[in-house]
Amino acid sequence: QVQLVESGGGLVQAGGSLRLSCAASGRTVTRYTMGWFRQAPGKEREFVATTSWLSERTYYGDYADSVKGRFTISRDDAKMTVDLQMNRLKPEDTAVYYCVADPRNRRGAISREYDYWGQGTQVTVSS
Repeated sequence: QVQLVESGGGLVQAGGSLRLSCAASGRTVTRYTMGWFRQAPGKEREFVATTSWLSERTYYGDYADSVKGRFTISRDDAKMTVDLQMNRLKPEDTAVYYCVADPRNRRGAISREYDYWGQGTQVTVSS
């Protein structure tokens, strides 16, 4: 089993920045797809960004169109962490953000493809 714990959420004004972090434990996640989904009130969970193993120390990043150019995903395999740097935040980015992990490394944008989920961290962007 893999445990995921998020941190770094909070309240920020539109145009500001936040950095989310996810710490994994339980198993080595080097070759997993790791990433973030989010869920706003009254809406379904949606894909935000993922990082997937391609080769030793090489990973591929995927982003939702709504966050491209504003969000950056990164990972540190030694620490088993995945971070999401969020810049130029907008009120529509307000949601609970979930860290996810897929041991089959499928680079998926569909929530059901992820076996492991964190408890979520709230991000609120005020206008």
